[in-house]
This record gives sequence, C-alpha cells and structure tokens, in this order.
Amino acid sequence: MTLAAEQAVAASGPFSLSWLLIVLPLASGIALLLLGKRADKWGHLLGCASVIAAFALGLWMFISLTNTADKAQSLDMFTWVLSGDLKIEAGLLFDPLSSVFVLLITGVGSLIHIYSIGYMSHDEGRRRFFAYLNIFVASMLLLVLGNSFVALYFGWEGVGVASYLLIAFWQYKKAAATAAKKAFIMNRVGDVGLALAIFLMWSHLGTTSYAEVFGGIETLNGAVVTTIALLLLLGACGKSGQVPLQAWLPDAMEGPTPVSALIHAATMVTAGVYLIARANPIFDASESAQLVVTVVGAVTLLYGCIAGCAYDDIKKVLAYSTVSQIGYMFLAVGLGPGVYAIAIIHLLAHGFFKAGLFLGAGSVMHAMNDEVDMRKFGGLWKYMRITFVTFGLGYLALIGFPFLSGFYSKDPIIEMAFAQGGVKGWIFGLTTAIGAGLTAFYMTRLMLMTFFGKKRWDEGVHPHESPPTMTIPMIILAFGSLAGGYLLVNVFDVAAWLTPSVGEPVELEAAMEASPIPTGIVIALTMGLIALGIVLAWLFVGRKDVPRTAPAKVSPVVAAARANLYGDRFNETVFEKPGLALTRASLWLEDRGVDGAVQGLSGGLIAGSGRLRRTQNGAVRSYALSMLGGVVLVIIALLAVRFA
Repeated sequence: MTLAAEQAVAASGPFSLSWLLIVLPLASGIALLLLGKRADKWGHLLGCASVIAAFALGLWMFISLTNTADKAQSLDMFTWVLSGDLKIEAGLLFDPLSSVFVLLITGVGSLIHIYSIGYMSHDEGRRRFFAYLNIFVASMLLLVLGNSFVALYFGWEGVGVASYLLIAFWQYKKAAATAAKKAFIMNRVGDVGLALAIFLMWSHLGTTSYAEVFGGIETLNGAVVTTIALLLLLGACGKSGQVPLQAWLPDAMEGPTPVSALIHAATMVTAGVYLIARANPIFDASESAQLVVTVVGAVTLLYGCIAGCAYDDIKKVLAYSTVSQIGYMFLAVGLGPGVYAIAIIHLLAHGFFKAGLFLGAGSVMHAMNDEVDMRKFGGLWKYMRITFVTFGLGYLALIGFPFLSGFYSKDPIIEMAFAQGGVKGWIFGLTTAIGAGLTAFYMTRLMLMTFFGKKRWDEGVHPHESPPTMTIPMIILAFGSLAGGYLLVNVFDVAAWLTPSVGEPVELEAAMEASPIPTGIVIALTMGLIALGIVLAWLFVGRKDVPRTAPAKVSPVVAAARANLYGDRFNETVFEKPGLALTRASLWLEDRGVDGAVQGLSGGLIAGSGRLRRTQNGAVRSYALSMLGGVVLVIIALLAVRFA
C-alpha cells in the first residue's frame, strides 16, 4: 500500500499555502479577462509573474517536503458537496508525485509564458492569450493537487475548456476552430469514462477520496476493479491522445506555438499518465487492466512513429512524436509495480526536450513568416545558430542519444519491456526498440529538411534569430535536454523520491534476468536501430535535394502515414457517419412519428368538434328532428333485444 492510500497528515507550515499554487494563476487569468483592454499594456507581465510566483512557492514547498518525515501533506479546506449520504470535502494533497508535477507545470509553464511575450508581441489578443494560459495552468495544478477523484475531475474539465480556448485562439482560421472542436469532443468521450469510474467508486465504496478508495479497493470483486480501471484508462486516453482517441492531438497544432508546447510537453498530455500513476493501487489489483494499458501504449507509440515519418509540417511531426512518447509512458505504467517511477522520469525528461523542440519550431516559424512546411526551409543553421543548437540538443535527447536526457529515461523503458520475459518480452521489447529507430528516422529527417541542405524558402523571407525573450527559455530547456536525464536519475534519484506515492522502484538488473536477451544486447540493439534510422534519413533526405512539393506517387505505407493511418477516416466511418444517420433517423421519427401522432390527434379533435358544432344551430325543428331520431333508435334497440 502506497502512502497516497494512507491517511495523510494535516498540512502545516508552507504546505498550508498549497491553495495559493492554484489561486495565483487563476486570479491573474480572471483579472486579465475582467479588466479588458485596460490591461493590454501590462497584462502579459501579470500573467508571467503569477506563474513564476507559483513556481517559487512550489519550489519552497518541494524543498520543505524533502526535509520532513511526513511525505503526504493534506489540506482540508471546506465541504464541497453535501447531499444525503454524499459528502465531498475540498482538499489538496502535496506528496512526492504531485510535487514533481507542480514543479514541471509551473517551471516549464513559466518559460513558455516568458517565450510568449516575444512570440505574441504583435498579436492584438495577447492579454487574452495570457489569461487563457493562466487558467490552463491553474486547472492543471488543481488536477495534480486534488486529494480526491472529484477534485481531479474538476481540474480535468478545466484543462479541457482552457485547451479549447487556446487551440481556437485564432478562431478566424477555420482549421483552428475545427481543431478546437475536435479536441473538445474527443476529450469529452474520454471524460465520460472518467466520470463513470468515479460513479462506480461512489456506488461501491461510498467515497471518492484517494485515501479511502485505495484503502477499500481490496474489498471489491475483480470485475468491478477491472471496470473501474478500464474506465479510468478511457479518460487517460482522451486527455493524453492515445489510441483510439489520438486523432485530436496533431490537429491541435493549429493553435499558437506556445500552446503546442504547453499542451504537448509539460501539461495536458501528461494528465493521463498522472491519472494512472496516481491510481496505481487500482491498476495493480487488475492484471487485465494493466495488460490493456500496456497494449494501448505499444500500439500508440508505433502509430505516432509511423505517422511522424511522412508529414512535412514541422509542428505535426513533433505532435506525432508526442503521441509516440506518451505511448512509451503508458506502456511503462502498464508494466505495473516498480515501473511507475520510470514512466514519470521519462515524463519529466520529455517535458524538457519536447518543450524546447516546440519552442524551437516556433522560433523557426517566427523567422519564416509563420511557414510550417519543412520543404520550404533548408540551411537555417547559418541564420539561426541559437535555435539550431538548442533544437539540436532537444533532437538528440528525444532520439535517445547516449548520455542525453532521453538516453537515461527512455532506455530503461525499453529494457523493462524486454524484462517481461517470454512472448510478452519479445513483443513489447521489439516494439519499443523499433519505435526508437523510427523516432531517430523522422527526427533526423526533420533536422535535415529544416537546418541543412539548400535554401528553399520563398522570396521576401529573411531568416533571423528570435529575440532574447524567446531564445533564453530555449537555452534553459536545452540544458534540461542535455543534463536533465542524468540529474533526474543519478543526482536527485527521482525513483526513490517517488517511492511513497508509487511504490518501490524495480531493480533493473534483477528484472532483466527474465529478459529473452541480455542487457548489453538490448542496449546494442537499441543503439543500432537508432543509428540505422539516422543513416536511412540521410540516404532519403540528406544526400539529395529536397523538392519544394511533396511527391504525389508514393507507396501505400507512405500514403497511409500521410493520412494519419486512416485514423480520421476510421472515426468518420465507424462513429461520425452512423451517428449522423442515427440523428437524422431520430429527427425523422420525432417529426413524423411523435410530432405526427400529436398533431394528428389534435387535428382530429379540431375537425370532430367543428362538425359537432354545426348541429348546435339554434333551430327548434332541428332539435325536434334529433330527438325523434334518438327515440326511433332507442325503440329499434329495444325491439332487437326483445326478439333476439
């Protein structure tokens, strides 16, 4: 039983201020919206200051937590819901797991806010943009700090609304408005799963708090536990862009680049991984659910890699990279006890290098008049040396180049996949290793098309380095790409730090005894596939001129990858078109059936009453004739009865 499932101590000292972590950015965001144009000149400064202040407070609380024996500090604030037997307390939980997420969200979030000052400097809606960013950060902090599934759900929905506003920020662009609606709707599908899981917890355990749910999970039968776990997984798939709810995530690139960095690096897409790691006692109680999580992660990581190989949009390539890397994290958390910490370490390292890559992509777009087609780049390393170096370090970290962040965080996942032994070890191990090779291919292709080769940009474009407000955050994140993995694993020992929340970390060497191949061969295989991916990218792209337009005649595999492996077409065929047909049928049935029956009945009554009204004409002889007719009918009826 992890500490998260035990009764945490009442918060005191700096931990009693944990509510300020949420209130600071939330109050700033609301103020910027209410003040309107009066805050246009300084609104971005307030937005940055609030998140930086939250980071400083979170860092103080983190340091304080390292110096206290009680690693779970719970702050009970007020009764949130009181209705009959239902009582939900509003409270926050600051423990090792939430503390690292707080630092990631506010730390990387602060850098993205600072970057946005330069990136959005000429946008008339900059104040509103910073307001949405603040609300997004506040919602994400509520998600990771809540001490119950209901509190998590409120933050979950807040993140969904804020992401919709950010993706659709340039709503005058049809693609942005469509992408925002797509993200919102697909996330609602996952949210239904999360809501149903919470309902099941309440109906079977009478509570939604982490401590009581995890403490009572052993009293439930296996079917209920598996159902709850799979519903939680559905919610996680929606928020983290995992198969089958992955289609919204690449389209979210239509938002401003800082939004892409915030959503795809440090915050929203990591929410699903956080949910599964936080609910680890539930998943540990169901091997079936763990296997499904692992399969989803394996399928998604290959899906993202294959799709990323064929796109020419620099931001979409990075988006599919995120889909793939989150797939690695899902696969890791699905492997069960002892591996959760490895997934979180990769999540933290990924936050550094992926945020740096997205900000680097934004810097390139800033210099190229918002162009995203890599076929119209080329040779930019000469003109954007800071962007080139920082982006290059992020690229090396992502592909798992030795001794950079990804090497320390992703390689253990590959080794643990092989450590499952037997058929599972071969399937999951080879999947992760092949994914590493494909990642090296599409990221090397991106580097070659963007920074090397001949100039291919349009006339009138003059590449230039970005201003310091953009390059300084990129430099800081590049340092994280370079040394973050080593620091997380060997200096700060994050795996040991997370033990109270997610359990003891697995001993990798001992686990590898079950691997079908030795550790050294796993590492050699992975490095070999990475090298092969780099070489193939150079053969296909680096040693020849890149055409400015994509070739029309391509192999079926490339055609499928360009169409995101027909993910959208599948959704349209299986869900959208049948749904629209069902809607039209329902409208027809309502119009012709329900409404028709009501209208027919009312029409019949009106017509009948009209005819009856004609008999009441006020003429005495007409009434006398009616009476005579009635008497005759009565006599006939009596005679018929008499002689029957």
